[in-house]
Amino acid sequence: MAQFHRVRIWPLPAWLDWQRLLGPGSWNQRELASGGLELEANLDRAQAADLEARLHGVGLGGQKLHLEITPKLHRSDVRKARLEEARRYRQGSVGFSKSGVVLDDETRRFLTPQALALQLGEKAKELRVIDACCGAGGNAIGFARAGCTVTAIEIDGRRLQAAQHNASVYGVANRITFIAGDATEIVPELQADLLFVDPPWGERYNTVRMTLEELPPLSTLVQRSTHIAQLWAKVPPSFDPATVPDCAAQAYFGVGAGDDRRVKFLLLTLRRPC
Repeated sequence: MAQFHRVRIWPLPAWLDWQRLLGPGSWNQRELASGGLELEANLDRAQAADLEARLHGVGLGGQKLHLEITPKLHRSDVRKARLEEARRYRQGSVGFSKSGVVLDDETRRFLTPQALALQLGEKAKELRVIDACCGAGGNAIGFARAGCTVTAIEIDGRRLQAAQHNASVYGVANRITFIAGDATEIVPELQADLLFVDPPWGERYNTVRMTLEELPPLSTLVQRSTHIAQLWAKVPPSFDPATVPDCAAQAYFGVGAGDDRRVKFLLLTLRRPC
C-alpha cells in the first residue's frame, strides 16, 4: 500500500507558475497575509521526496521557501531523490547547440540557455536592444536571431572577442554592434527601445535572497537609463523584485528534460515614460 504524505510549502510568489514548479498533485491554495501563497497536497512518497530534494531551503523572489512534510520522509528516500535530482541536473537546458563556440567556465555556467535566449528575443519583437553585459553573447545572439538590432557591451576583452566569434558561428554578427567598455558609462550615451541587463551574479551568489544593491551594474544602470523606455533584467531566482520599484517579475523555467521544473532565472520588466 502506497504511503502518502501531507506536503505544505510556503511562501510562493503570487506571480509564479507554481503548478509547473510543484508538479502533479491536487494542491489546495491559500493566500498569505504577506501576499504570497501557501500550497498543500497529499503526495506519494516519491513525489514528496522529489520536492524535498529540489526545493528545501531554496529562495524564490527574495523569500526562503519552507517545506513541511508529514509524516517525515526516511533518509533513504531523500538520499535517493537527491541522487535523482543530481542526475537530472546533467540533463538540463542546452547553452549553445552549435559546435565551435567559445566559452570560459563562468560564462558556461551562467549562459542563458539557447532556447530561453531565443524566447527573450521573440518577446522583444524586433526592437533596438542594448545588451549591457553581453558576456559570451548568448542573449545578444538570441535577440539577433529573432530580428532585433543589437548593441552588445562587455567590459572583459576576452569575453567580447568570444561573443563576436560566437555571433559569427550563429550567422548573426551583422545584426550586432560590439562595444568594449563599462556599460554604466556607455549606456547613458546610447539610444534604444530596450535595455537588457544580465549582470554577473557571482559564483557564490546568495540562493536564498538577493537585492538590487548586490548587483552593482544593474543598480547603476536602473538609474542611468531613464531615457530608455524598457529595461529587462535577468536576475537569480532568489532575487527580491521588491528592491526594484515598479517592476514586474516573471520566472523562466528550463526547457531540458532535467530542468523543466527548475526556475533558471527571473526576468524583471521596468517600463518608464520617456
